[in-house]
Amino acid sequence: MRLRLEFTTEPFDLDEAPAHAVVGREVVTGAELDAVDVGPFGNTAEGDADRVLDVVAALLRESLAAGATRVSVQVNVIAGADGVAGGAA
Repeated sequence: MRLRLEFTTEPFDLDEAPAHAVVGREVVTGAELDAVDVGPFGNTAEGDADRVLDVVAALLRESLAAGATRVSVQVNVIAGADGVAGGAA
């Protein structure tokens, strides 16, 4: 099964990326996930379910430890090549 992860960390700082945002992005970019896209207001990545779930746990631990007061996470199952959620890719 493949999953898509979307997340944001708060509080926001429009002048400079706060430490918790930088740490969260580092967790995701270092995790060997696919289709990683980091931005100022949201981040996404895709990958194998086990890897994505491991990243979510690390993301929460490390972002909160770096000062995040809120981490918003959304995880979606990606439809496989057959069009079925969780189907073959």
